[in-house]
Amino acid sequence: MEKRETMLESYLRRGLSRRTFIKGCVALTTMMGLSTDMVSKVVEAAEKKPLPVVIWLHGHECTGCDESFIRSGAPLASDLVLTNIALEYDHLLSAGSGEPFEHHLEETVKKYWGQYILAVEGAVSTTDNGTFCMSGGKPFVETLQRVAKGAAAIIAYGTCATDGGIQGAKPNPTGSAGVKHYTGTKPIINVPGCPPIPEVMTGVVMHVALFGKIPPLDSEGRPKQFYGNRIHDTCYRRPFFDAGMFADSYDDEGAKKGWCLYKLGCRGPETYNSCGNLRWYQGMSYPIQSGAACIGCSNAHFWDEGPMFARLPEYGPLGDIDKIGAGLAVATAAGVAVHAAASVVQKQQRDKDKENGKEQVGNK
Repeated sequence: MEKRETMLESYLRRGLSRRTFIKGCVALTTMMGLSTDMVSKVVEAAEKKPLPVVIWLHGHECTGCDESFIRSGAPLASDLVLTNIALEYDHLLSAGSGEPFEHHLEETVKKYWGQYILAVEGAVSTTDNGTFCMSGGKPFVETLQRVAKGAAAIIAYGTCATDGGIQGAKPNPTGSAGVKHYTGTKPIINVPGCPPIPEVMTGVVMHVALFGKIPPLDSEGRPKQFYGNRIHDTCYRRPFFDAGMFADSYDDEGAKKGWCLYKLGCRGPETYNSCGNLRWYQGMSYPIQSGAACIGCSNAHFWDEGPMFARLPEYGPLGDIDKIGAGLAVATAAGVAVHAAASVVQKQQRDKDKENGKEQVGNK
C-alpha cells in the first residue's frame, strides 16, 4: 500500500520548521473549537496520520462556498490545501480540466476507496433525470452516489448542499434537495450557511482529517462547536434587545445608534451559527455588525421563510417580541428606579453620618 506523507512531513518538505508546524497545530486546535489541553493530541495526530485524501464535488450551486473557503485566515486556505490535506479533485481549485480531470477522479475513487473524505458543495437536482445539473457529461446525482459509496465521511458545505438552498426554493422546478437524501447511510456532517464561514469549513475538514471521526453533531447533523449557539446569543446588540430598544428603519436614529434589528427582520433569535463570535475576514465583521439584519442563511429553508426584511411574527415559544421587549423595558426601568432610590437613601445616610461625625469632632 502507498505510504502517504503526514502533515509534519509535508511541512518539512516545504522547508518549514517544526516550530512553524507546532504553531500551525495550535491554530488548528483553536479553529476546531477544541480546548488548549487538546493541543498535544492534535500534534500527535499531525505527526503520525497521513494527509487525508479529499474529493470535492460541485453540484447545483454558485461556487460561493469555495470562494468563502479560500478566504480562510487560520489556517490559510493555501496552507490547508498544500500541507494539511491531499485535495485530489475540485472544479474551482484545480488546474486540471476536461476528460483527464474526470479520469483522475475515477482513479482517485478506486485507489483510495473507503479512505477519502467527500466534500460536497451544491444541491442535487433530480427533475428530468437530473439533467439540470450535469458534470463530466453525467447528471450530478449519478456522480454523487457513485463517489459517496467509497467515502469514509461526507461533508455537506453550504445550505444548498445541506437542504437545497436557493435551488430548492419554491416552486423548485429543478427538484433540488440536500445531498443527505442521496448518500445512503454514510456519516454526513452538515455545514450550512450561504456561504459558511471559511474557518468553520477548515475546522470541520481538519477535525475529520486529524481524528478520523466526525465531530459531535446536533440533531440536524451540524458540528456543535460551530452551531451550538444562536446568533442572538452572541450578538453585541443583545443589550438593546433586552432593553426593548429596536430600530424601526435602517436610517432612523435607533439604527445609527446600533439598536436591535429584530423589527427589521433579523433572524438571529432562530438562527444557529458562529457569526457573532468568529465573524468574517479574520474576525473583522459580520452582517449585523455592518448594519444589516441576519437573514438566517444557515436555516434549512431560509429562502421560503417569508420576506427577508419583514419582522418575525413570534420569538420562539415566548410570544410576541414587542410584548417581550416592552416587558423587559419595564423591568429594566423598574430595576433602574429601585437602584436609584437605594442610591438616594445611601447618599442621605452617608451625608447624615458625615454631619454626625462633624458634630462629634466639634463637641470634642
